[in-house]
Amino acid sequence: MKFRQALFWDTNPKKIDIKKHARYIIERVLEFGHPNEVGWVFKHYPKRVIKKTLNLPRVQLNPRSKALWSLLVK
Repeated sequence: MKFRQALFWDTNPKKIDIKKHARYIIERVLEFGHPNEVGWVFKHYPKRVIKKTLNLPRVQLNPRSKALWSLLVK
């Protein structure tokens, strides 16, 4: 997927590796992504990986976003 610069404003989206940077991608897309980008995350990462990311101690998500996504990946 071609990532939007607005979504990854602090890096070059062309240099993002979907396996190596999974946590970074999941956090950004779940917090700021459009529906098609969120759909892409759910297609490319197993729910267990998304759930694990949400449960990390220093996850970079708004508490409300984290609560919503945590309910949806149960």
